Parts: sequence; structure tokens; C-alpha cells
Amino acid sequence: MHVPDGFFNAATSISAGVVAAAGVTVCLRGARRELDDRTAPMAGLVAAFIFAVQMLNFPVAAGTSGHLLGGALAAILVGPYTGVLCMAVVLLVQGVFFADGGLTALGINITIMGIVTVVVGWGIFRLVAGLSRGRVAVAAFLAALVSVPASALAFTLLFWIGGTAPIEVGAVAAAMGGVHVLIGIGEALITAMTVGAVLAVRPDLVYGARGLTKPLVLRGAEGATTTVGGQEPVATPGKLKPFLLGGIGLTLVLAGVVSFFASSSPDGLEAVAENKGFLGQATDHLMTWGLADYGEVGGIPVGVAGIVGVGLVLLIAGALAYAARGRDAAKV
Repeated sequence: MHVPDGFFNAATSISAGVVAAAGVTVCLRGARRELDDRTAPMAGLVAAFIFAVQMLNFPVAAGTSGHLLGGALAAILVGPYTGVLCMAVVLLVQGVFFADGGLTALGINITIMGIVTVVVGWGIFRLVAGLSRGRVAVAAFLAALVSVPASALAFTLLFWIGGTAPIEVGAVAAAMGGVHVLIGIGEALITAMTVGAVLAVRPDLVYGARGLTKPLVLRGAEGATTTVGGQEPVATPGKLKPFLLGGIGLTLVLAGVVSFFASSSPDGLEAVAENKGFLGQATDHLMTWGLADYGEVGGIPVGVAGIVGVGLVLLIAGALAYAARGRDAAKV
């Protein structure tokens, strides 16, 4: 759903940029309560994973594809404030280095793909998790499912207000909402499976599961027990490095190998824009160097471009998370 340059007038683009900047500023402060020396690396990994999986377009209808947005996933794994920061880094790297999303539309993209998906996804997750007595995977599925059409409808509203082409808002809303419900199903499956996998291995690293999951009791060789999860803050089970290295390895495989098999069909926004007659409003990206279009412009294999992107996102998001963590992080 990356919005290109040319879709929005200057006033709307600037206004969305102000909203995005304000949102990121608030989240930089809020992330201090979510991040510490143990969870900051997780934020970098989550951002890199979202970047990689966003490269994997999957078919959702005849001639239309979709991809993970990732806002709900980021919020559940590392917290809503940190989740917005992760999404902002992913969108910044995509827009600047890969011409995926316009530079003048960066504020629009951060607002609808980062802030809206995180806020809606986190709200639905907390509501469903409370009503379902802590069923984290179910809550994650529904949160991701709802967050995608919510983002699509936010785009429609903004385009109706400040788009560069007139639209029948009802028809575009129906088209955007319909196709993105289908995309949302794929998003929900990916989110639920990813959250479930992390819960199975390192439940202490799932921010949204704190206080919801049953305590995990680890028994040592001498009979000593350590409780993980539940209400008590306790030492991390095992070492963090193997989990991070495994996650990075999987992320590199997705970006470097699986990306070759992604669908080449236009995504939901592009398909709707073409059908509704406003795709022609898009203008050329301001930066078209070798990595643009994930290597297509410079003749770089998509897998190589993907690996470069994973490295950039991991470095920037990890550094930002370390900088944003609380002063007493080492004591957490």
C-alpha cells in the first residue's frame, strides 16, 4: 500500500508529515517504557523481519497481490510505541533507498501504514486478549486482520480530502476495503504464526503477552525453579544471542531467497488506483539509484537488494531502539 509521489497535494502531504513527525516524537518518549538492553535488539530484528516479509507479495485476487503491513505484528512483539518507530524506519529505508513509496508521501505512508495500523492493531489486540482470557494468537490474528482495511480506509479518507484527482469516495472506499480485507487475511495468518512461534520459544520477548500468558517454570539441574512470564519480572531464560541470530538468519533467507518467488501482480492500492482512474497521478520517484525497485533499476538481483535492505533496517532500527531505551534499562 505504499503511496507514490503525486497522489496528494502539497498541503495534505505536509500536514501528514507533521502528524507523522509528531507521532514519532511521542513514540520516542513512550518507547523508553518498553525498551531496555534486552528488548532493544528485538526491536531491530522485528523491523528487519517486517522489511523482509513486505517483499513477499502474495496473490489475493485475479491480477492483484498483497503484502504484510506489519503494524499489528510490531506492536504485539515490541509494544505500540516501539512498533511505530519500527514501522517508521522500514518506510524510511524503503522510500529513500528502494523507491518504494514516494519521498513527498513519506508522511502519508508513516501515518496510514505505521501509526494507523499500530494504533488499531494494538487496540483490537488488547480488547480481544482481555475478552478471550489471554489467547494471544487469536487476538493477534484479529488485530492484524482489522488493521489492514483500517489503513486502506484511512488512505481513502485522506485522498478524498487532499488527493490530486477527484474520486467517488464510496466506490473507492468499497474497493480499497474489499481488497484489503483479503490482504488482511494473509496479514493475520502471518502475524498469528509469527507471534505464536516467538511465544513457543521466548514468551518473555512478546510484549503483548506480558501478564497474559501462563507462567513458564524452568527446572534446573539441582531442582531450582525459575518462573518466566506471568506477573513477576524475572531473569531471561537462556541466552538472547541464539534467538537473535536465528531470527536474523530467517530474515535473510526470506529477503535473499524467498523474495525471488514473490508475486509480480500489482498490490491492492495500485490495482484500485488503476481501476478507479487515478493511477496516472503518480509521478516518478525523486531518487532512482541502483537499489530502486529492489534492484530492478540497477540490474541488482532482488535477493541481494533485499539483504542490503535488511542490513540497513537492522542497523538503523537497532541503533534507534538503543538510543530510545530508558536510562534505567540495564536494571530492568
